[in-house]
Amino acid sequence: MSEASLLALSPLDGRYAGKCDALRPIFSEYGLIRARVRVEVEWLLALAAEPAIVELPAFSDAAAERLRALADDFSTGDAARVKEIERTTNHDVKAVEYFIKEKLKDDAAHAGSELGRALEFVHFACTSEDINNLSYSLMLAEARAAVLMPALDRLGVVLGAMAHEHAGLPMLSRTHGQTASPTTVGKEIANTLARLERQMLQLGRIEMLGKINGAVGNYNAHVVAYPEVDWPSFARRFVESLDLTFNPYTTQIEPHDGIAELCDVQRRINTLLIDLCRDTWGYVSLGYFKQSVKAGEVGSSTMPHKVNPIDFENAEGNFGIANALLGHFAEKLPISRWQRDLTDSTVLRALGTAFGHTLIALDALMRGLGKLNANPERLAADLDAAWEVLAEPVQTVMRRHGLPNPYEQLKALTRGQGITETSMREFIAGLDLPADAKARLLALTPGSYVGLAEKLATEI
Repeated sequence: MSEASLLALSPLDGRYAGKCDALRPIFSEYGLIRARVRVEVEWLLALAAEPAIVELPAFSDAAAERLRALADDFSTGDAARVKEIERTTNHDVKAVEYFIKEKLKDDAAHAGSELGRALEFVHFACTSEDINNLSYSLMLAEARAAVLMPALDRLGVVLGAMAHEHAGLPMLSRTHGQTASPTTVGKEIANTLARLERQMLQLGRIEMLGKINGAVGNYNAHVVAYPEVDWPSFARRFVESLDLTFNPYTTQIEPHDGIAELCDVQRRINTLLIDLCRDTWGYVSLGYFKQSVKAGEVGSSTMPHKVNPIDFENAEGNFGIANALLGHFAEKLPISRWQRDLTDSTVLRALGTAFGHTLIALDALMRGLGKLNANPERLAADLDAAWEVLAEPVQTVMRRHGLPNPYEQLKALTRGQGITETSMREFIAGLDLPADAKARLLALTPGSYVGLAEKLATEI
């Protein structure tokens, strides 16, 4: 670990730095500046393509390519130059504008005089939030498509394989922590996968919104400068050209409802995965799963026998940190005093932190799942010690055939008492039931009483 990592204030840049590398180019200061440069460049190109803006003729292919290269080839050195300019301007978006103008001046000879003429159309009629809202939407869209969804897809594949592999492996349920009607290991995993897939569909459908309508959302400066341009239509085309969804009604800021929706869905995903972590932790504790031991790893600093479920604990903790931030984003970002306040600005900069902890948690969860080995012997032993769970099918069949007080009879037999295979079978044998119904009940064991669990698990 480097000295910089050892001195990092956040574990995302220290202990867990390597696990967040995929998000670093997107949510870092470099990533934000790069996105701003892209928006500024594309806005300049869009303005030049509008015939009514005669003072800015359309760029040649060579000039357009040179402009787009400012964003496509944006380097950490370029970002450092923007930060150097910001030390003078004390304004981060203005520093990006000055950086682009600086580049245009330098490139004028390379691409012809058309770039030099374009200088004062950089950031034309824009407020900083026109650039920022689009930049953050681009960053979130990239993170979702390139990092989060692929990570969740990988988790889904693992859960699907486990659900199918263990579809028919019986397991005692424990509703309220007490013995309950059996299920299968695969069906319980399928439950989580079904929930995850539903939320992933919602995550993918969240619209990343954008606006570029000036200081208070009314195109005030735009209309004064070029009254003949249909600015709302122009703005819509521009936002949609970035593969974002146009928001026609805003104040100075795009109100961040789309970001809040994204954070809410991600928080629900993290919450259901916390549920998975806790349940799996419990099943490891019960011995339903054994954990593979990696050579050289230490489970406890003092108890050599221990193989702790640390991956599930790590995942749960990081999902929790992420959710604390995601919850704040969802509750705070849609609120702005009057037409604009700056409280969102510093909050938005922490988006990467929430998704960083989410990514760390997903990595830990995948690692934990990869170490699990089902323990059929322990599962079978638990089932064989819980013959009382057959009270449910017995009393249900009794109901069908009109026997008196079936629930009460089974309650008296089973509640608070130790029920054995022998006592359950003797009770069934004494019932006045049709022969075929009695035979079905006598053939039941806790391990075979799983309903359609196997079928449900294999169909996911």
